[in-house]
Amino acid sequence: MRERVLVDATTLAADLQVGGGADPVEGRPVVLDVRWALGMTDGRDQYRAGHVPGAVYVDLETELAAHASPAAGRHPLPSTSAFQQAARRWGVSADSHVVVYDSVGGTSAARAWWLLRYFGVRAVRILDGGLAAWSAEGLVLEPGDVTPEPGDVVAQPGGMPVLDADEAAALADGDGVLLDARAAERYRGEVEPVDPQAGHIPGAASAPTTENLGADGRFLSTADLRRRFGELGVPTGSTGSGQVRSTGVYCGSGVTASHEVAALAVAGVDAALYPGSWSQWSNDPAREVATGA
Repeated sequence: MRERVLVDATTLAADLQVGGGADPVEGRPVVLDVRWALGMTDGRDQYRAGHVPGAVYVDLETELAAHASPAAGRHPLPSTSAFQQAARRWGVSADSHVVVYDSVGGTSAARAWWLLRYFGVRAVRILDGGLAAWSAEGLVLEPGDVTPEPGDVVAQPGGMPVLDADEAAALADGDGVLLDARAAERYRGEVEPVDPQAGHIPGAASAPTTENLGADGRFLSTADLRRRFGELGVPTGSTGSGQVRSTGVYCGSGVTASHEVAALAVAGVDAALYPGSWSQWSNDPAREVATGA
C-alpha cells in the first residue's frame, strides 16, 4: 500500500528524468504543486520562485474547494464539473500518473491526492517529505509558471468514501472510530482560531495529522503508523469488507484530514472523510460539542 500512496524524491526525479540529460519520456508523471497552509497567502509566489521541474501550481482555495458557507464548511468539495475543468487545466488525462507535493509534509497536497482519487484518478501519489525532501537530495528547482497541454480526464465522483455529519456522529457514538486530525489544543477546546465554537465531536479521538510524520517531514514507517492507529482503536489488520469497524476522519475543514486518510491507507486502512468537518459541525447549533482530553 505504501508505494501506491507515496513516492520518494529520487524515484520521482528518475521518472521525470531530472538531471539525466535525456528528453522527457512519454507518460512522465503530472506533478502538482499545492503549496497552502492556514493563513498562507503567497503559495503561488513561492511556486514561481522555484518548483519541481514541470510542476503545475494548484490553488487549493479555488480549485480544490467550492465556496465556503456555514452550512457546508470552509472547504466544501468542488462540483464534478468544476473539478474536471481544473484537472484538465493541470494536464491530467484518463491514463495520467499524478504526483502531488507541498512544503508542509503533504498536509495540503493530500487534499489534491484525495480529490483526484475521489473523482476517479487512481494513480496518484504524494511526494514523501514534500519540497524539502526534493531539495535535500540536491535536485534542481525550476522558476516561473508551467502551462501544460490540457488533459482529457472525465471526473467521476465516488472513488473515495465520505461521511456526512450524521454518519460522523454515529461513528463517534460507537459505530466505529472517528479521528480528529486537528492539533490537540483545538480538539481539547483550548483554542479555536477560525471556527465559531471550540472543542470536538463527542466521542471522537484526538489524532493530530502532524503526528503521522517524522522529524524529517516524511511519513512514519508503515509499522509505526499501524501501531499509532491501532492504539487509537483503529483495526489495522485488514481492509475493505474484512474490516469489523468503520473509520472516519475530520479536521477543521476537510483538508488536513485528507492527509490522515492517506496515512491510514499506508497502514492498510480504508478510511472515510467527513468533508464538512469542524467548520460545518460547529456552525450547527443543534450539534453537541465536547471539550477536554
